[in-house]
Amino acid sequence: MLVLLPPSETKAPGGDGAPLDLAVLTAPELTDTRAEIADALVKLAGDVPAARTALGLSPTQDAEIVRNAELWTSPTRPALERYTGVLYDALDVGSMTRAQRSRATGRLAVGSALFGLVRGGDPIPAYRLSAGSALPGLPTLRALWKPVLSPVLAAVDELVVDLRSGSYAALAPVPGAVTLEVLSERPDGTRSVVSHFNKAHKGRVARLLALTTAEPADVVRLRSLLRRAGLHVEHDGGRALTLVVAAP
Repeated sequence: MLVLLPPSETKAPGGDGAPLDLAVLTAPELTDTRAEIADALVKLAGDVPAARTALGLSPTQDAEIVRNAELWTSPTRPALERYTGVLYDALDVGSMTRAQRSRATGRLAVGSALFGLVRGGDPIPAYRLSAGSALPGLPTLRALWKPVLSPVLAAVDELVVDLRSGSYAALAPVPGAVTLEVLSERPDGTRSVVSHFNKAHKGRVARLLALTTAEPADVVRLRSLLRRAGLHVEHDGGRALTLVVAAP
């Protein structure tokens, strides 16, 4: 089972790993595109006003541009430690035992505007680039990633659970992947899409899937696994699951 997570705009600083080496990252087929985007991002950092515009940053966020400028020289840390925020707080890698951590790094991967795809243990630096960003002189990120990333994901020969947000899923959709929508149900039975807590719920699901010893082979078995864990999961017969949570 491969669980695809969205990245986060916020990243943990520092690290004790060697500087970025694209050759050690998962899926070497992506190396050329990674290098092209990384070089463009470093070059863009040399023009602070242009970087602010391209990345959607304010002057108070110039430290993010400095991170990009130091992309090739700054220390790295495993991807599951680098990304932060609501989803990764719920995933809570720091509380895992060594055996659990090993299982998680093998099952979890992160969609990335800069790297395309990284496994949980891949060493990466802090950076700032979102799926919707436009880098001067380059095609859109979707145009860059889709031709090279789609074959990599299509070649995965295990169940793929795609928890990526829409903009990252659009970089390279995965045919046949199981998706998860989170709905909030009120006491009167009406439902609405969860917005604020969506990432937290997906982080908890990701943790469950990362740590289980089960190996669900299809969407039906995956639904059963989630239900046995106490989650209210519905299945309409397709490839989509719906997680229903009580309204706060």
